[in-house]
Amino acid sequence: MRDTRDLFSDDSGNYLRFRPTYPKALFEEIFRHTKARDKAWDCATGNGQVASVLASYFKQVMASDISQNQLDSAPSLTNVNYLKSAAETTPFMDDTFDLIAVAQAAHWFNLEDFRKEVVRVGKPNGILAVWGYGLISTEDPINGFIRDFYGNQVGRYWNPERRHLDNEYKHISFGFEEIEVAQNFEIVCSWSLKHLEGYLRTWSAVGNYVLENPDEDPVSLVISKIAPFWEEKTKKEMKFPIYLSISKIPN
Repeated sequence: MRDTRDLFSDDSGNYLRFRPTYPKALFEEIFRHTKARDKAWDCATGNGQVASVLASYFKQVMASDISQNQLDSAPSLTNVNYLKSAAETTPFMDDTFDLIAVAQAAHWFNLEDFRKEVVRVGKPNGILAVWGYGLISTEDPINGFIRDFYGNQVGRYWNPERRHLDNEYKHISFGFEEIEVAQNFEIVCSWSLKHLEGYLRTWSAVGNYVLENPDEDPVSLVISKIAPFWEEKTKKEMKFPIYLSISKIPN
């Protein structure tokens, strides 16, 4: 297995092109609980997708990631500052942030060390919003091929941290006061088969598989199984369940 601290540097371009974006309603729910809008931290920002949204609502956004390649793919915005940093140890001053956001990344962290850093750099009664998304789904029989690919073909190549997403983030807790989330959220997008193929190639398990089996291409194999059920040049609706937790940073 590759180092879990940085699994996505080698594929930052495809990550930007093929990973899904988050729905507006998700951010509206988070911002509903964020009264102060001075400074936000997008932790593990990747290519800056979340930081770009936060920039429209906060005076200043700090966006950190351990992957410099990912940061190099992020958009340049006047009120967003990017820096290479681990989630658990940052150069930020104490009591800095009104909002700390972590999208599709908390399962990679040392959770206890990150908790301490949140308490240190978050403002008292500020907001911590943590979310991730689960396995993609569409229509049958394509779902069956995707589930088999996920659980069987590349199943043993997932890093152990992936279990948190399989468990819908239910075992990720920082012991803070939880805020009830108003609704369930999901990502809904319309993709071509080519886009699905590109997305599957961003899976960390696929990267681990190819490292161990450099002469094999597991994605091409599953796409060949799906192709007879996907008319050429058409798009299909794809969905991802989102697991969102919002909590108050303690005093």
